[in-house]
Amino acid sequence: MMETNAFMESQEVKDFNKKIEKDELGPLWNAIPELVSKEPAQHAEPYLWKGSVIKEHLMEATKIFTPERGGERRAIYLQNPKMKDREPWGWGAATQNIYAAVQLILPGEEAPSHRHKQSALRFIMEGEGAYSIVDGERLFMNEGDFVVTPQECWHGHGHEGEEPMLWMDVLDIPFIYSIGGSFFEGYPEEGVQKPERADNYSPNHYQGGLVRPIKDRKPKKAPVGTYKWQQTKEALDGLEEFDPDVYDGHAVEFINPTTGDTANVNIASWMQRLPVGFRGKAHRHTNSSVVHVHSGSGYSVIDGVKFEWEKGDFFVIPSWSWHEHVNTGDEAVHLFSVHDTPIMETFNLQHEEEYKDGHQEVNSVFQP
Repeated sequence: MMETNAFMESQEVKDFNKKIEKDELGPLWNAIPELVSKEPAQHAEPYLWKGSVIKEHLMEATKIFTPERGGERRAIYLQNPKMKDREPWGWGAATQNIYAAVQLILPGEEAPSHRHKQSALRFIMEGEGAYSIVDGERLFMNEGDFVVTPQECWHGHGHEGEEPMLWMDVLDIPFIYSIGGSFFEGYPEEGVQKPERADNYSPNHYQGGLVRPIKDRKPKKAPVGTYKWQQTKEALDGLEEFDPDVYDGHAVEFINPTTGDTANVNIASWMQRLPVGFRGKAHRHTNSSVVHVHSGSGYSVIDGVKFEWEKGDFFVIPSWSWHEHVNTGDEAVHLFSVHDTPIMETFNLQHEEEYKDGHQEVNSVFQP
């Protein structure tokens, strides 16, 4: 094998490779080790963004980007450093398949309705009084709420409160861009779509939690538009009667109650609770993840690097990266996380592996 490898780097091979390159052809003999790798190639790198820094930039942006100037969606996205050179705009990639941003809307502002092939979701970080209108239903949002906007649903935003409101936006933009499936359409009428049903219609119909209205027995795109924080908290409270998962603590996944599948077709969304003193074991999986710290403080070790985080921060776990989470505070940690697991499962590519020694050795500490 060593002689073969040496030959592949010989001048004879290099000359022939250049010859076929002129006819837009490629040499499989050199390319195959990288194209068909033994393990998943990491397109993204582990990284952490401070929530306080993002908020500071967004508050400054309110003085520059207004709806009248075309800043109808005032959002700053997480750009993974390893992917920023991809044209255009680094594909807006936090991981190879996930776009994540923080959006800020001021009282009285509106973001016009539109729709697209990309799936979208929101996690409310701060404030109250704003709403998303999704296919004619106004969904008023409060801190800790989870809001879905599946593919091709009309959606816009407005703010009837008194203070700035921030939320996390997540879409499958890099995935849709990479496979050439992007379509976008502005709402035919100017501004935000007008309500066509009672405000908060869908979450009010699902106040029973595990039970569903009989008329929702047939699959729907978004039978529940908003998953309220109180219900999520109560679900986690119930799990605390049992031992936490050794990797993820107490965790729940947001699902579509008419299908049992993930609430968004290409993006899985969780809320995790790490109890006081929790130290998770390390593992890795082929899906990538973006994590937002909703409350508490601690750190994660990702591929031997320690990432210290607190409320408001964001961090990325790339595909096939060893990772473990630790709660170092005196209160429970809540982590809202998104994953491209549905994409991996669709193509039968989802794999998981346990770290043989349980915990990684920390080789360095990440500095934002």
